[in-house]
Amino acid sequence: MRSRWRERRVLVTGATGMVGSWLVKALLAEGSTVVAFVADADPQSELIRSGDMERVEVVNGRLERFADVQRAVNGREVDTVFHLGAHTIVGTARRDPLGTFEANIRGTYHVLEACRRSAPLVKRLVVASSDKAYGSQRRLPYVENMPLEGREPYEVSKSCTDLLSQSYHHAYRVPVAVLRCGNIYGGGDLNWSRIVPGTIRSFLRGERPVIRSDGRFVRDYLYVKDVVRACLAVAGRLDDPKVRGQAFNFSPQKPLTVLEVVSAIAKVMHAGPFKPRILNDAPGEIRDQYLSASKAKRLLGWRPAYTLDKGLAETVAWYRAYFGRMGASRQGG
Repeated sequence: MRSRWRERRVLVTGATGMVGSWLVKALLAEGSTVVAFVADADPQSELIRSGDMERVEVVNGRLERFADVQRAVNGREVDTVFHLGAHTIVGTARRDPLGTFEANIRGTYHVLEACRRSAPLVKRLVVASSDKAYGSQRRLPYVENMPLEGREPYEVSKSCTDLLSQSYHHAYRVPVAVLRCGNIYGGGDLNWSRIVPGTIRSFLRGERPVIRSDGRFVRDYLYVKDVVRACLAVAGRLDDPKVRGQAFNFSPQKPLTVLEVVSAIAKVMHAGPFKPRILNDAPGEIRDQYLSASKAKRLLGWRPAYTLDKGLAETVAWYRAYFGRMGASRQGG
């Protein structure tokens, strides 16, 4: 892996997000020159808190502005692009569909078009979609040849992301592949409405965890470092015609209910008896979603390296350190 990524110039959109921050960390460890496309410099981002921001080239801009994206791709002469930037919260997308469509749809075709215009400089492009791109299907698990049938705003934005990527490969031979992951968890996710960070924070505060749904919605839960490994596995094989233009599911293939995830977090944290607050209020969310990762295993040799307990242990340790620093900072102030 080191020889594959050493001295490559790599652009990461969404670099201050959870996955982006951990991907940048991995690329720096492999010797890549990383260009981080940043809209808002959130000081709480793992990219900034870890000091990795000081080790990358930064391009400030917005995905919705093509000139900004073109400046990052062509102006920095990158050979690899990981397009992770997006609005990612289902509830936010429902409240603000226009902003979500602008960022996720327009932003994606801006990245694709900038890469097309920069050929043959850009040799590999990985686009992050989601299991939500499939919409609600009668059969589970999702497999890659199922139709993309998003209905809610976030789902539709990801269906479009997927289809746009396939179109640019079909029409222009852009060397692109698409990632579809389930629910991603790990250190650095500060969206407290999500079940993993929200539950950890509740337990650290000695509070009851809050479940927005009825607790029985089924999902995949994939640790962020396994997602980074997926990104690198796909990008490393984009010279293979069996990989270019393809979409790949990534999943531990062990779907869980929300209540099971909360129980797993309680076990890792040795939390006492708890009774979650179940709101039963999750409009616009698909009840059951989980993926088959057999294609990724067959063509990429990818398998998750983390069990749920191992991933949660690292995640809980990150949040303990995070809140410890926050407390020390307040005391120091």
